[in-house]
Amino acid sequence: MADEARIEVVDDREKRRFEIRVDGELAGFADYSRRGGRLIFRHTEIDDAFEGRGLGSKLAQGALDAARAGGEAVVPLCPFVASYIEKHPEYEDLVDQECLEYLDRPRGS
Repeated sequence: MADEARIEVVDDREKRRFEIRVDGELAGFADYSRRGGRLIFRHTEIDDAFEGRGLGSKLAQGALDAARAGGEAVVPLCPFVASYIEKHPEYEDLVDQECLEYLDRPRGS
């Protein structure tokens, strides 16, 4: 029986993204910006070679757990991260709803 792959999520602050690695190989990332105590998720991507293994969810979970540990609110502009939070209400308390509402307002309001 083959050993399970080693999966890790790391915060690469220099590149401003969380990365998910499988046996040390980059499998995907979630780009972010940090502003005003908020972690703003912009885009999540999993390499085609790693699709279908649930790595996007593991990446989102690891990134959100890191935000919680760091005391940061999150602004999920990335549709994948937003969807993950909708499916996992234990992360809803991290979302800066006021910021999202502000961003959703029509310009000039």
